[in-house]
Amino acid sequence: MGTRLSSAGLYAHLWGTPELAEVFEERAMLASWLDILAALARAQAAMGLVPASSAEAIGRATVDQLDLDYVAEQTRLTSHSTLGLIRGLLRVLPEAAREHVYFGATVQDVSDTWFGLVMRDVGAVVWRDVRALEAALLGLAAEHRDTVMAGRTHGQPGSPVTFGFKVASWADELRRHLDRLREGRPRWVVGQLAGAVGVLGFFGAGGTELRGRFCAELGLADPGISWLTSRDRLAEFGTVLAMVCGTLSRIGTEVYELSRPEIGELAEAAAPGAVSSITMPHKRNPEGSEHLDTLARLARSSAAVLVEGMVAGHERDGRAWKAEWLALPEVCQLTGAALHQALRLVDGLHVYPEAMAETVRRYGPDLGSERVLAELTARLGRDKAQRALHEILREEGADLVDGVVARGLATASEAASWRAAPSVASAGAMVDRVLARAERARAAEPGQWA
Repeated sequence: MGTRLSSAGLYAHLWGTPELAEVFEERAMLASWLDILAALARAQAAMGLVPASSAEAIGRATVDQLDLDYVAEQTRLTSHSTLGLIRGLLRVLPEAAREHVYFGATVQDVSDTWFGLVMRDVGAVVWRDVRALEAALLGLAAEHRDTVMAGRTHGQPGSPVTFGFKVASWADELRRHLDRLREGRPRWVVGQLAGAVGVLGFFGAGGTELRGRFCAELGLADPGISWLTSRDRLAEFGTVLAMVCGTLSRIGTEVYELSRPEIGELAEAAAPGAVSSITMPHKRNPEGSEHLDTLARLARSSAAVLVEGMVAGHERDGRAWKAEWLALPEVCQLTGAALHQALRLVDGLHVYPEAMAETVRRYGPDLGSERVLAELTARLGRDKAQRALHEILREEGADLVDGVVARGLATASEAASWRAAPSVASAGAMVDRVLARAERARAAEPGQWA
């Protein structure tokens, strides 16, 4: 089989991280599946369902003992998702232990429990990196609390804001993702022991006790009820990751736009040896910012597949959970890559306050229109004030101050003072609030996802 472009050695760094690649690497996955089978055997031995000696033998089996070519061959031969692994495992176990492997279990008991472990491990990485990015943004917001720049709506210069205000909104959004991760962990980090149709019929009245013991062996929560066709956990987890990528794309889009030479208010750090264009050497492409948007698009598409999985039939439906085998690793890897890229971007970000101030000066006559409108509203009422300014600026094309004075709506000194001072006091107050709220939250929460 050919290598996927996203996993080729040349390009894999763009779509994932080595840390998360280890979670989904085939040998690591099979090692986790063996751990799951061993945990099941230990729980069954504790309840007298299988001999303790069998549980011990199953627990000693490792991936290195398996003939992975044989496992793959048997998987293809049987068209069964785990029978190849089981047959490979039986070959390395003592004969007395073989009949106790996978005792009363099904494919989803293994794969869904692995999903629980995956969400635990990936969630921990995302938690760590989102907190690190939040910390970097909080520092940047504090540094530029009062750095005035043009606010933009529909891509056009609007009224003044501060760069600290802009950055604080990014940090505050990340804080909400941390809230989602914290709140979702008890729902996501669970095991699965359901049997054929979810009612644990193979184990009789002791089924729920066995499931509790099994989950405890792996450090997972007991779900309380089987979730063979209830796929909301994966859908929610994937959606939260896609939302994290969405925030990172919003940050990247800002840097992408504001680093345009005709604006020049931000710039990415230039990586040593990086070449933006072979044919146009003068260019300095914001490729990191750009790539954040690419990653977010792909993450949303994978998360959408997980949401589609919520529509599953009856007590088991392979259409849903088999699609998750591709979609869940994808959204996890993409999110890891996006966080890695965003951390590099923010840590090396160049901020140019003088360019921000120049933009404000260049569009100064118009950037003050909101403040002038507010003052005239107090004198004329909202509708009359809006109509007067629209006529002055749009229909007559006059200077804002000159037009207001010519109509006798204000003195020259009044109109000039309204327009001159950027109204950003509330921006600074909101930055302070975000910083204080984040400081309290970070002090109260663990550095590790728990």
